[in-house]
Amino acid sequence: MRDSHGFPPRLIGLLVALTLGWGFNWPMMKIALSEMAPMHFRTWCLATGAIGLFAIARANGFTMRIPEGQFGRLLAIALVNMTCWNIFAIYGLPLLPSGRAAILGYTMPVWSVPLSVWLLREPVSGRRVLGMVLGVAGMLALLGSELQAVERSPLGVALLMGAAFSWALGTVMIKRWPVALPATSFTAWQMVLGGVPIFAVALFIEPGSFDLLKLSIGPLLATLYNMVVAFIICFWAWMTIARNASVGAASIAVLMTPVVGVFSGMLVLGEQPHWLDYLALILVVLSIGTVLLPGRPGPAGHDAPT
Repeated sequence: MRDSHGFPPRLIGLLVALTLGWGFNWPMMKIALSEMAPMHFRTWCLATGAIGLFAIARANGFTMRIPEGQFGRLLAIALVNMTCWNIFAIYGLPLLPSGRAAILGYTMPVWSVPLSVWLLREPVSGRRVLGMVLGVAGMLALLGSELQAVERSPLGVALLMGAAFSWALGTVMIKRWPVALPATSFTAWQMVLGGVPIFAVALFIEPGSFDLLKLSIGPLLATLYNMVVAFIICFWAWMTIARNASVGAASIAVLMTPVVGVFSGMLVLGEQPHWLDYLALILVVLSIGTVLLPGRPGPAGHDAPT
């Protein structure tokens, strides 16, 4: 039996799908935002994601009713996990000189590991620390020669680090204050509740139109990709992983996503690879290996903590 603080082997296939779906979403998002205001774009994504997930929940007979006494924790999780993440990340990206600045958002393990130790009493092992160090080194390698340019935009850095922190805190909150709903309904309700402030910003503050028919074919297809793949399939996959794996293991496991984002950007946007990109790939693969590879068998046939 796997240790409860490791990564469940049955979720590895889901992790691969999540990595590819969210990784390829980076160039898609960049294309979509070329013609749509950020919060208008996110409103469409969250609304479609919620509708799609509620439809899936209904078709499978899953309960959609929020358990009595758990609305407050669900609202808090949604505001941190959906509202804060989307606002910080989307407004932070344009302030930085390159798409690779989005990698700052994937420094989430830097925050999630200490938060999980503090709030969840998750154990800290040598493998976990090694995985976090390798993963962060990989993220820094992806930033590469652009670090000096990133330092010239402190507001952009602050927003993206805020996005990483909100993602980490939201993940810990999911484990610390669980909501008795299936992953499908749970994710859909987060999108509804977390999407209200985003819709308000789009409607009353941000200029732009909600009309998708005004988009050219490229941004339209990129927006549809976000709506269906990123916000229905991938968010459901992430919530399933976050609820069933330890925070530390789940955080490190998703570090392959920005690597896929960088390399898919090369394919879709014609960006040229750098030797640091390949170094980052090696470091992140090693990092993920620290949580996905089985530990040494412990007493009574149990795996050692990872």
